[in-house]
Amino acid sequence: MHLEGSCHCRAVRFSLEADSPVPFAHCYCSICRKTAGGGGYAINLGGDATTLKVRGEKYLGSYHAVIREEGQRSKRSKAERRFCLKCGSALWLWDPRWPELIHPHASAIDTPLPQPPETAECALDYAANWVEVPKGRNHHHHGKWPSESLDDWHERHGLKG
Repeated sequence: MHLEGSCHCRAVRFSLEADSPVPFAHCYCSICRKTAGGGGYAINLGGDATTLKVRGEKYLGSYHAVIREEGQRSKRSKAERRFCLKCGSALWLWDPRWPELIHPHASAIDTPLPQPPETAECALDYAANWVEVPKGRNHHHHGKWPSESLDDWHERHGLKG
């Protein structure tokens, strides 16, 4: 599926091809919540990094989060979070461990996205106490991460784009 996206002020516009375009998971980890999660979570899609085209690159900022886990030393994440320097909009995440993938934030996508048949509520061990996590048979709760990948979820539901 071809996706078009932008920041709020439209200084950065981008496009990419995504074969995992359904916003199936809400991530409640503190990094996603604080950098992109207006509702207490962020939603990332899966796309082909080789197809990413960006207009307004001079307005792109980059952030590597510090991962803090109890009982362990803090470490800098390899994942690069891109955002607009003018308006602060979170745009996408790219990780060198999976260089072929790009994960745009659903909130930055201007193309209408498909509705997910079910939602994975992820990283609930890190959710803020004020966040109301959706319940019900179509909301699957995970303390950390589901064992099923983004790609496998789309495949199981016949939603590969």
